[in-house]
Amino acid sequence: MYYQNSLGLARGLDANDRLKKFRHQFHIPQYNGKDSIYFTGNSLGLQPKRTTEYLQQELEDWAKMGVEGHFNAKNPWLSYHELFPKRLSKIVGALPAEVVAMNQLTVNLHLLMVSFYRPTKRKYKIICEARAFPSDQYAFESQVKFHGFDPGKAIIEVAPREGEHVVRTEDILATIKKHAKSTALVLFGGVNYYSGQVFDMKAITEAAHSAGAFCGFDLAHAAGNVELKLHDWNVDFGCWCSYKYLNSGPGGVGGIFIHEKHFTNNELPRFAGWWGYTKETRFKMEKGFQPIPTAEGWQLSNAPVLSMAAHKASLDLFEEAGMDLLHEKRRQLSAFLHFILHDINNNSSEKLIQVITPENEEERGCQVSMLMLKKGKEIFRELTSHGVIADWREPNVIRVAPVPLYNTFEDVWKFGNSISSILRS
Repeated sequence: MYYQNSLGLARGLDANDRLKKFRHQFHIPQYNGKDSIYFTGNSLGLQPKRTTEYLQQELEDWAKMGVEGHFNAKNPWLSYHELFPKRLSKIVGALPAEVVAMNQLTVNLHLLMVSFYRPTKRKYKIICEARAFPSDQYAFESQVKFHGFDPGKAIIEVAPREGEHVVRTEDILATIKKHAKSTALVLFGGVNYYSGQVFDMKAITEAAHSAGAFCGFDLAHAAGNVELKLHDWNVDFGCWCSYKYLNSGPGGVGGIFIHEKHFTNNELPRFAGWWGYTKETRFKMEKGFQPIPTAEGWQLSNAPVLSMAAHKASLDLFEEAGMDLLHEKRRQLSAFLHFILHDINNNSSEKLIQVITPENEEERGCQVSMLMLKKGKEIFRELTSHGVIADWREPNVIRVAPVPLYNTFEDVWKFGNSISSILRS
């Protein structure tokens, strides 16, 4: 597509946007009486306007029915989590039986590692990206220590090459091959939180399996952002949060994916809970765990209905919009933002911004990470005074993420115009 750094082009793209009505389904934070430029959906998605209605329904049913709401609420609480697999499966590229909404991200990561990190004296290593999100780093360290291994030897990080900012796929595959005999698990973020790089999950999964290792992904920055095909890629497991691109509120309920090939594997251990017990005999309250033969079998506790009501409010919007249109607009927004930033650099007397997110659209999602070469904190503060809600990551990166459900091409242009104004001053 042809782009130019102009407000007219941005407004023309917005006029032809088939998803433009969805912006009006969200509360946009205000700045000086006007809509802010909200570019932090990669950190906390905006609140759908219908969230209040969905929560109020459950509060009213609770008030009127008490415990009977488990059976007689408009959306019975006993089976509330069953509302989500079909919706989530379209977002992460899975079979409905392979996904379940439960817990929060790091809790789920630990529960999944109980099943899929099974180290032995010979195969005990975890291969991951360098500078993974801290929760992942801490999970890896504690799991390795729990099994009696030294994190310094058991955790193998794949870093960008000297002078580069993203990890080359060939380096990931070469590392897996090099450590094949001693690797138990390959576990990457689907999208790196710092650089915005989308990893080649299909290639990584194939390499892990060739090494005789399980493969999983932390999809916190991928679910609801980039196109995923977890089932077709033969990924063993994945987990995600719902408060970023999935707009389900701070601390919202998380989710997991487990490939159907593992459902009947009785050799695969897990931590068990009542809500993962087969539904037909759950209320007999008997000893001896008998798991549901789907991803639901990894559940521990009953559904957090109020959190899930907010989750449903957002997932219904995803269902109405359709993933194909969302991915199409996401690619266009990202391309327009990259164009704007390159245009700013090309017309500046001094280059102050280096875009470290990959240029290749298959290796990027909504997020664009700008490495600030000078005065980064000052520029970030000035952006805030221009009504831009962005995100700072130490030591010197500004992250912005125009998302297709509620951001516009005019947002992107205004953001670029603010950057240009700040740099000129």
